[in-house]
Amino acid sequence: MSSGKDSAVDVAIVGGGIAGLIAGRDLARAGLSALVLEAKDRLGGRAFHRDSKLGMKLEIGGGFVHWLQPHLWAEMLAYGLEIESVAWIEHGYWLDKGEVRKMPIMDLMGAMTPGEIRIAEGALEAFPNPHAPFPLTDAARRADRMTVAQRLAELDLSDEERRMVAAHWTLSFNGPMEDAAWSQILRLVALAGGDWKMRGQAESRYVLKGGTSMLIDAILAESGAEHRLNAHVISIVQDEKGAALSLADGSIVRAREVIVTVPMPVVHDMAFDPPLSARKVAASRRNQVSQGVKVWMRAKGKIDGFIAFAPEDYPLTMMGTEYDVDDDTILLAFGPRSSDLDIRDVAAVQAAARQWLPDLELVAVDGHDWSADPLCRETWAMLRTGQLEDIEEFNRPEGHVRFAGGDIALGWAGHFDGAIESARRAARDIARKLSAQGGS
Repeated sequence: MSSGKDSAVDVAIVGGGIAGLIAGRDLARAGLSALVLEAKDRLGGRAFHRDSKLGMKLEIGGGFVHWLQPHLWAEMLAYGLEIESVAWIEHGYWLDKGEVRKMPIMDLMGAMTPGEIRIAEGALEAFPNPHAPFPLTDAARRADRMTVAQRLAELDLSDEERRMVAAHWTLSFNGPMEDAAWSQILRLVALAGGDWKMRGQAESRYVLKGGTSMLIDAILAESGAEHRLNAHVISIVQDEKGAALSLADGSIVRAREVIVTVPMPVVHDMAFDPPLSARKVAASRRNQVSQGVKVWMRAKGKIDGFIAFAPEDYPLTMMGTEYDVDDDTILLAFGPRSSDLDIRDVAAVQAAARQWLPDLELVAVDGHDWSADPLCRETWAMLRTGQLEDIEEFNRPEGHVRFAGGDIALGWAGHFDGAIESARRAARDIARKLSAQGGS
């Protein structure tokens, strides 16, 4: 890691999450000097695998991986990384209107199936090539103008089937269905070949053996880029030769080109001269849907494997078993509104979890409020209505500045795969541009 001081490089990269690390590595491979500027005191962004008070290392940010995600899978193959499956699930719980029903897991999945099929209809028509969605098809444009709640209301489903589908997709959006764009469901299902079950498996079944830190460490081990921590970029001023990045510590970095990889909701916090396009700024200020919580729990005693769902008006809409530690059980839960639940408060989390299991006793809880984190302001990117074209706009460079990251990926947006895809594209384009220019 380098210390804070004035410097000059070929490419400055704002943000040290997976996108920033991949971009730095690829640019260094191309023979360019690259400096990754990370505002936090660690690298990895939302790939955050750390020790916890629950007695084991946990994924505080994202964690699920799958072979359907081509860019991530290629990195795993290159670095020799392996996957492992999460705990086996034996039964499910469905909470609705104050009543909890326990059933075999296949019965729960069967009850969800009619609605899941209907909400995903038209995925491949809207996104025939989901890794290259632009220009949008007419079907995608129509879907992007409709919320999930609106689409569910017009489908021929029972009230319970609607609530079940809404509960499942509330988990995926980590936010309310009245804000969620139906196009996002079609986009994700299209990425899984039109199969809603495989889409679900891609986001719930497999994790990296050893944690996401294995991927971060592997990238850093071969990266020729420099990485500076506690390096908060507050402004980017362009001229004909490149850009000057001003940091909160008073230092300045000069670069021929810049890649900004921070989450979309915090882009507008930086000052840009010349200003960014009005559409980029408006999209950043509008934010996207995911403003919920992810919370880990250690519960007393051995608990048989389960998954539980509840409608979106509950503080937690999904909870399930993940691991065993000694004689206790590690649970993972999600809720759609971070304002509804303090994930650091054992009593509050226990009360929310007892909506399914009244006798549940928690020993400890852990998590990070990404929605309240000023350097993130979201859990993972899930779009509102009308935001697909904002993604197209964010993929347009502005002078010497390009954007990258999982938020604005063309394919698996909101996933590690999307961060890698977006970063590799930005690094490739800059390497070609600077190679054509020659010199410095």
